[in-house]
Amino acid sequence: MRTFQVEAGSGPVAPATRPVPTPSAGEVLVRVKASSINARDLLIVSGRYSIEVPPGRIPLSDGAGVVEAVGDGVSRFRVGDRVVSTFHPTWLYGRFPEWGELHGTQRDGWLTEYIALDEQSLVAVPDHLSFEEAATLPCAALTAWSAVSGVGPGDALLVQGSGGVSVFALQFARLAGARVLATTSSDEKARRLGTLGASDVVNYVSTPEWGARVQALTGGGADRVVEIGGAGTLTQSIDAVAHGGQIALVGNLASGSGMDVTRFFRRAATLRSISVGSRSDFERMNKVIGRHGLRPVIDRVVPFDQAPEAFAHFEKGPRFGKVVISH
Repeated sequence: MRTFQVEAGSGPVAPATRPVPTPSAGEVLVRVKASSINARDLLIVSGRYSIEVPPGRIPLSDGAGVVEAVGDGVSRFRVGDRVVSTFHPTWLYGRFPEWGELHGTQRDGWLTEYIALDEQSLVAVPDHLSFEEAATLPCAALTAWSAVSGVGPGDALLVQGSGGVSVFALQFARLAGARVLATTSSDEKARRLGTLGASDVVNYVSTPEWGARVQALTGGGADRVVEIGGAGTLTQSIDAVAHGGQIALVGNLASGSGMDVTRFFRRAATLRSISVGSRSDFERMNKVIGRHGLRPVIDRVVPFDQAPEAFAHFEKGPRFGKVVISH
């Protein structure tokens, strides 16, 4: 089978060939039809991830495909079923236990033609979605779902930028009846965010003190802020959040010196880290996606043979929504 793997000095990923795996007891063999890139994946293939990734590792945590074979004892899926990966393969339900083995780091990932894995680490693809759309769900969509949990009518939510998590958070919050504000860097992205339902969009380039602007637009701040930048944007998020509100920390992508603890204390706000979600969370999210016919926003679909170009586009952009690789 064809695959791509992490190899130092050969660009983001290098092509390779391996035998098609045979599913063991409790496993299924998936013919991968699509995969998608997250910010974590870019760090992995560029050698900048927080843990060491062995050479030859197949990257990507997110993928979707069709079951081609099943091992002994498999009961959740049959040959021909459409399935999608879970980000945390062993977190099935309940509270987050701890960081276990993940695809793309301790385990081979989805940038390949076939993958064999435990049936418990998969969920069914919503009927109305293509494989390319389904491949966007495991990390970005479920992270957004967890970040906006509890937001509803009368609440104001702030999202940062137009990456996968932010766009999904906007879509989920609008389904829940919340008002959504967004930050962005261009008029074109602002227009597209408005089309998706953002009531107000603040250009963070022309308005670097965007936290104060969000305070003014909402008359007291956002009840929930989906924090993507981390250290580089947290100070502005503190300015933007309402008194007693919540900042859902889902990323740490922007460089900066961190947060002013005194300002945070005065807000009486909550800072909550998001670790994507469990398999049961994923299944609940998929029910909502199916009920409302929600469709993920895809920036670009790149053919499997051009996977290195997909990483280059993800890094340099501009992009709006998810970057997907079609297998």
